Amino acid sequence: MSVIKFQHVQVERQGQPILINVDFEIDHGEFAYLIGQTSAETSAVFGLIIFRELPSSGVVFVGKYDSQQIRRADVPKARRGVGAVFRDFNLLRDRTVYENVAFALEVTGVARRRVKRKTLAALSDVDLLHKRDAYPDVLSGRERQRVAIARALANDPAVLLIDDPTTNADAEAADDLMAIFAKMHARGMAAIMATGDAELVARYPRRILRLVDGVLYQIE
Repeated sequence: MSVIKFQHVQVERQGQPILINVDFEIDHGEFAYLIGQTSAETSAVFGLIIFRELPSSGVVFVGKYDSQQIRRADVPKARRGVGAVFRDFNLLRDRTVYENVAFALEVTGVARRRVKRKTLAALSDVDLLHKRDAYPDVLSGRERQRVAIARALANDPAVLLIDDPTTNADAEAADDLMAIFAKMHARGMAAIMATGDAELVARYPRRILRLVDGVLYQIE
């Protein structure tokens, strides 16, 4: 059963086509690469999945929600099923590692008694329990990225969106990241990774969704 489905999806901005008649499905537990000719294409796909925008035509299905019928009030609920790791991380500099992850749970209404357990579990998944009292400014870029990943994982999402995680990463750092994502994948979480890292894709082959001039080509 699919957790994400695009059906004849088109996106236009200022009269220019960004996505053209895009069709694909992501099943439970599936890991796929999203490779775009431009960042506008991949950001459009991710934006549609978190209902940051709606398609110009066609339908996007995410879990039990779809772009034609979703109400504005339901968007936060739909987003609880999607974890997102973007390149800028967006960590709160005046909060500790623990507080950054816990805050992501608190704003979605998780009961206080569950916040601590879920926060510590997410930090354990990314091997950052020992940094839980540190502030983002004293962390390395690699550690800040792991905090962002822990925050995305904390709500146990059905699908994880990962935006170009290996930019400026060496091979060892990339391998560490892929080990984390493989762990989540093994638990049944689906994932879409936007990447332009050809070496990474070659070393860790998965299904590829390739966008060229807004048209999707699927490579198994």
